[in-house]
Amino acid sequence: MGRDAISVQFAPHREGKIREIDSVHQMIRRGRLGADRSLWITVAATGLVAAALIGAESFAQEQQPQGQQQQGFERGSVEAGQQKSQTCAACHGPDGNSVTPEWPSLAGQHPAYIVNQLQAYKNGERQDPGMVGFASMLTEQDMWDIAAYYGAQSLTPKGAQPDLVTRGEELYRAGAPERGIPACIACHGPAGDGNFLAAYPRIGGQHATYMLNTMQDYAAGERRSDTDYNQMMRNVAELLLEEEMRAVTSYVQGLTQ
Repeated sequence: MGRDAISVQFAPHREGKIREIDSVHQMIRRGRLGADRSLWITVAATGLVAAALIGAESFAQEQQPQGQQQQGFERGSVEAGQQKSQTCAACHGPDGNSVTPEWPSLAGQHPAYIVNQLQAYKNGERQDPGMVGFASMLTEQDMWDIAAYYGAQSLTPKGAQPDLVTRGEELYRAGAPERGIPACIACHGPAGDGNFLAAYPRIGGQHATYMLNTMQDYAAGERRSDTDYNQMMRNVAELLLEEEMRAVTSYVQGLTQ
């Protein structure tokens, strides 16, 4: 983004410990949301979104033992991962901050999510010539080591395009319930931190260009790594207009803690 790009801070209220957000994740797992569009509308328009707004992600973490709050890191070695990630650095940066907006930054990403994606490349669920070739050579321990290293790094803040913030924020926080589009915040959290317990990725601060390309791939059915989540991302992406994708991905790029 240019120098006029702005960061977007979101400070959720800490009052209340809303448990209903867990039912959203359960419905996604069971396939109910994908099969019933009206349930998507419910997610976008009811107190489930409000639950995310007041810190449901923090609640989920508070209910877990400290060791589980670091889930994934204990399965890999940051030191070993730094050595094994040398090849990755060419595209993703030595510290996980990609300088090319078409390639994702991995710094600060949940280790379990990184491992899931590497496994998807290895088993053919995701397709990319470079990534498939690299992932095919990795053992599961290699994946956890690399994921632990990148997960331990700090993501470089970026910014949102000012003229896209308003519409992007609307979509991220409220969705478009009249069209069956749920709010992104329900799964990805107020600051885009995702949910490691549900294996939802951290997207706040990610490159808008990469996210836009990803949304377009989901909409076209070319990316299918959401199979375990009842095609959740494909179902959402196919409902979004091009300008809406650009707005929400720009907004997410600007999200900061």
